[in-house]
Amino acid sequence: MKNLLTDIAGVRVGHADDAALASGVTAVIFDTPAVAAIDIRGGGPGIREGAVLDLANTVEQIHGIALSGGSAFGLEAGGGVQAWLAEQGRGFAVGGALIPIVPGAICFDLSNGGDKAWGRFPPYRDLGYAAAVAASEDFTLGSVGAGLGATTATFKGGIGSASAATRGGVKVAALAVVNAVGSVTVGDGPWFWAAPFENGGELGGRGWPPQFTPEMLAMRIKGGAAATAVENTTLAVVVTDAALTKPQAQRLAMIAQTGFARAIYPVHAPLDGDVVFAAATGAKPIDPLAGLTELGMVAANVMARAIARGVYEATALPFPGALPAWKDRFG
Repeated sequence: MKNLLTDIAGVRVGHADDAALASGVTAVIFDTPAVAAIDIRGGGPGIREGAVLDLANTVEQIHGIALSGGSAFGLEAGGGVQAWLAEQGRGFAVGGALIPIVPGAICFDLSNGGDKAWGRFPPYRDLGYAAAVAASEDFTLGSVGAGLGATTATFKGGIGSASAATRGGVKVAALAVVNAVGSVTVGDGPWFWAAPFENGGELGGRGWPPQFTPEMLAMRIKGGAAATAVENTTLAVVVTDAALTKPQAQRLAMIAQTGFARAIYPVHAPLDGDVVFAAATGAKPIDPLAGLTELGMVAANVMARAIARGVYEATALPFPGALPAWKDRFG
C-alpha cells in the first residue's frame, strides 16, 4: 500500500492549480460508480450536489468528487469534472441521457496573497476539468490542487492522504484538504495532535510533548479572538472497498469525522465548513455491525493521519507574510 487514497482499487486522484492564483482543484474519480454519502459538521459549509447524497433521495452512486479552493466560486469545479466524465460516456442514466454525478465542496483561500482578479468568470471549471484529466493512481501531497492555498492557524495547510486495512483485510483510505481555523500541531511546537496514530514516520516521528501545558492548550485560530469570517474548512473523502449501503456509507462518514477531533484543535467551529464524503466501491462484504464499527474505527485513525500529513507535507506560499510550512520550522 502507498498510504494514499488510491490504495482502494478503482480510485484515482488528480490535481490542477495555478501558482499565481494560489488556488486549485483536486478531483477524485471512480472507475465504476461508488455508493456515497456525506456528513457535515462545520458551521459554514459550501457544498455542491449535497442533496443528492441525502438518504431520502434516489441516486445512490456517484462518479467523482470535486474539492476546490476559491470559496463559493470554486463550486464550479464540479462542472469541469462532470464535463470530463461526460466525454468518457459515464453517468447516471436518465432516459437516453447520461448525467455524471459529481458532488463537491469548497474551502476559502481568497485572502492568501494570490491574484484573484480573474475577470468575469473564475477559472475553477477549467481547473476541475484539468484535475480530472490528470487523475491517476499516483498523486502529490502538500501544497497542490485544492490544498495549494490552504492554511491553518499556525502553519501552511495542504493535501494529505493515508490508508490502512482492518484485520479482515478490508481497506479504507482518506484524503483531506486542510484549511482549518484551528491548529493541527500542539501549541507552536513540532508535535502533531494526531501523533499517536502515526505510521512509519509519516509525520516526522516527533510523538507528543512530554507534558501538556496550559499554553499548549490555549485556543489558536486564524484571526485570533477577533475572527469573524467563515473562511476555513477541512474537506475530506474516505473510501473503502467494502460493500456498503448508502446509510452504511453515511455512518462511515460520521465515524470517520471523529478523526478530525484527533487531528485539529479546535474543530467543527462556527468558522469551519468541515465535511466528509464517504464512498464504497463494493468489492468486499462486511458485517453490518461489528464489521462496520471496526471499519469506522480504522477510518477515523486514517482520517487523523491524512489531516496531519496535509500540514507535514505542505510548502509555504511565496508571498509576503505567508504562513511558514511545518518543514520550514522543524523539517
